[in-house]
Amino acid sequence: MEEKRDYYEVLGVEKSATQKQVKDAYRRLARKLHPDVNPDSSAADQFKEVGEAYGILSNGEKRAKYDRFGHAAFQGAGAGPGGFPGGMTIDIEDLFGSRGDSGGSFGDLFEGLFGGAGGRAGRGRGGPRRGSDLQYVIELSLEGAAKGIKKTLRYRRHVSCATCKGSGGAPGTQPSSCPVCNGNGMVGERRGFMVFQQTCPRCHGSGQINTVDCSDCKGIGYIEKEETLEVDIPSGIDTNSKVRYEGQGEAGENGGPSGDLYIIAKVLEHDLFVRKGDNLYCEVPINVYEAALGAKIRVPTLTGSTTLTVPAGVSAGEQVILKGKGIPHLRGWGAGDQIVNLKVVTPSGLNGKQKKLFKDLQGLDNSDVRKHLKTRTS
Repeated sequence: MEEKRDYYEVLGVEKSATQKQVKDAYRRLARKLHPDVNPDSSAADQFKEVGEAYGILSNGEKRAKYDRFGHAAFQGAGAGPGGFPGGMTIDIEDLFGSRGDSGGSFGDLFEGLFGGAGGRAGRGRGGPRRGSDLQYVIELSLEGAAKGIKKTLRYRRHVSCATCKGSGGAPGTQPSSCPVCNGNGMVGERRGFMVFQQTCPRCHGSGQINTVDCSDCKGIGYIEKEETLEVDIPSGIDTNSKVRYEGQGEAGENGGPSGDLYIIAKVLEHDLFVRKGDNLYCEVPINVYEAALGAKIRVPTLTGSTTLTVPAGVSAGEQVILKGKGIPHLRGWGAGDQIVNLKVVTPSGLNGKQKKLFKDLQGLDNSDVRKHLKTRTS
């Protein structure tokens, strides 16, 4: 059997391509290679190859299997002579349980084994499909994250075509049976004594095609539209926090619901404050007189300056806590604290009189600041 080409190469996309890029690449190639458009005999084989690649890469679970195991993930490895009844039809999606419902894949596999010829053949896969989710990153300042902001977001997404209501067919026309799968919604490929099925690349599993394409969406069923959305970012949000807007993502297929829009926050670094959870940390310098005698000083907070009491006799690096001056809790009442690290600044460039005063003070000070150190003995 001829070796299969890499599915990413078939669609002409990178391995890191998004689902939208995969879908766009498929639709571009499908229009170019469609038998109704391209009569070249080789185009039909390419059309099938493109459909097979899209069937795998458009499905998150199948794509993950393919990225890990390559084509071997979908070749029924390990089935030898006598392993299954000859001529049996196996749906490759059911074989690997890609739908994720408990027991569903085994049930369909046993139906293929014992439930009559064809298994799931004839049951089209053209049911409603939910649209893809969209994500947008919004940058905001630390102040904006603390108090919350409202912002107008403009973005583009695909919405269901209003003219054909998402069917892709011209209004007043009726779809016809798909000539590729004969209306079954599935196409098969024989490998030895087994036949593996996949969703029909022509009708995408619906079993039907448009007799006349909608003039507005060109038969796709959706159009691109610029949306305007008032985004409400709650107070207390942090980097990588998400706000979900239901139904504001990509349009669904075959009447399926739209995906969701996720707004992802990115809080920018602040010149003064460092955020750790809902607490804020900052460093405030004080002079030796304030450190020795104590003082009341003004310090900045996110909501303006406030008075901080410096206790007498503090040392460099000691902390004073301003309760409730941190970031509001995202899910609950109250807020974090602001922790002020005191930095004692030693005076430099003393004149003669200042030096004498410090020496006089030194003579009056009998304390030993290094008394906690123990002499090392051999």
